[in-house]
Amino acid sequence: MADGPPHPAAPHAHTAYASNATPGAPAHPAAADPHPPAPSAHTAPAGDAASADRSAPSPGAPAQAGAAPTGARGAPVQGQPAASAAPPAGVRLDRRAPAEGAGGGDDYPLQAPDPRVAAEPAAVCVACRAGRVDDDGYCENCGHAQPRERDHMEQECGPVAAVSDRGLRHHRNEDAFAVGTTALPDGSPVSVAVVCDGVSSATRPDEASLAASRAANASLLDALPRGTHPQQAMHEAILAASEAVNALAGEQPAKADEHAPQQNAPACTIVGAVVTAGLLVVGWVGDSRAYWIPVDRSPAVRLTEDDSWAAQMVAAGLMGEAEAYADHRAHAITGWLGADAYELEPHTAAFKPDRPGVVVVCTDGLWNYAESADEMAEAVPADAAARPLHAARVLVGHALDGGGHDNVTVALVPFPAVPQGAGSA
Repeated sequence: MADGPPHPAAPHAHTAYASNATPGAPAHPAAADPHPPAPSAHTAPAGDAASADRSAPSPGAPAQAGAAPTGARGAPVQGQPAASAAPPAGVRLDRRAPAEGAGGGDDYPLQAPDPRVAAEPAAVCVACRAGRVDDDGYCENCGHAQPRERDHMEQECGPVAAVSDRGLRHHRNEDAFAVGTTALPDGSPVSVAVVCDGVSSATRPDEASLAASRAANASLLDALPRGTHPQQAMHEAILAASEAVNALAGEQPAKADEHAPQQNAPACTIVGAVVTAGLLVVGWVGDSRAYWIPVDRSPAVRLTEDDSWAAQMVAAGLMGEAEAYADHRAHAITGWLGADAYELEPHTAAFKPDRPGVVVVCTDGLWNYAESADEMAEAVPADAAARPLHAARVLVGHALDGGGHDNVTVALVPFPAVPQGAGSA
C-alpha cells in the first residue's frame, strides 16, 4: 500500500529414507561369490522384497558405472560377475551377505544416502544465466534479486479466480489472497474470495496479509456448509483473520523492539466476498475494495466504504471526493487488522443483485488506476464472468500499464456462480 499506519496514536496512514543406521557407520558391502546361484523367486526373503526392488534400477534407466546387471528382485544374473566390493555411491544395503558356510545373513541397518547424489543442482540466475543464487535469493555474480514465489501468483478455483503481482516499484509483494468454493446445507454452490493488503509501515506486512487471508478463507469454508448465514459467516471470518494477525505480534523476536522501536505490530487490510445463487455478501476493514459490475454495465457500484482519512472527510461533508482523494493524506487508513488497531469494527453488507455480473475484490494497487465504479467497469473485460482468470490478468495488466506503483491483487467472483468446473481459459 502506498501508505500505512504510523504510530498507534495516529490513524494508520528435498529424498529422505527411513533408517536406524548410526550416523557415520561404515557400509558392509556384500561379499563377491564366484559361483552365484541362479536367480530365484526366493533369493530375497519376503520381508526384503520391497527393499530389493528399490535397489534395482528402474526399467529403461541407464546402468550405473561399476554396477552388476541384476535379475529378479536385484539378484545377480547367472554367468555375470557380481558387484565389486565397494557399492556405488547412493546404493542402499538392506542385508549383510551370508558368510561362507553360514546359514544366512543377519539384518543390517540401512546406509544413509550419499548427500552428493541427493543434492539438488544449484539455482542459476535468471538475469545473467551464469551466477549461482545464494540462500538470500541474490545472484553471486551480478547481484540480481531472483523472482520469489509471491512476486506473481495466480489461482483458479471453480468459477473464482485471482491474480496478485508485486508491481513495478516494490521490492516484495505484501498482498495476499485466498479463494475457494463449497456448498450450503441445501447443496447449492457458494464461492468465496478474500484479499488482504499488508500495511507497509508495519513490521512483517507480508506475513500479516497471508495469515489473515488464510484464516478468513478457512473460517468461511467451515461456517457456510454448516448453515451459518453468509453475512454472519463473513463477520466471524474477519474476526478470525484479526486473531491470526494479532498472533504474529506475539511471535516477534525478543530484540525486535530494541532494533526497531518505531515499528508497529504486523497489520493489514481485508476485503472478502461470498456469492451464493441469490445473495452477495461483502465484508471489509481498511481500504481494500469490492465492486459490483453487472454484465450490462449499468449500473456498476462500489460495495465498500474505505476506512481512510479521505473517506472520513467526505462522510463528514468537509471535502468533496475528488478533493479528498487528491490530498496527500487520502490513503492514511483509520481501520486495519493488527494488535495495535483500535477497536475492531468489521463492516459487512448483503445485496441481492437482479442480474448476472461479476464481483471485483481488490487492493488499492488496482483501484488507484480505476477508482470510480464506472472506471472499474470500463477496465473489466466484457467476458469476465465466463473467463474470470483472464479478466483478472487484464486488470492487473491495467494497473501495471498505469505505473504499477503498488502491489496489485484482484479476485473475480461471477454472480450467479457458474457451474463448478466451468470458468476461464
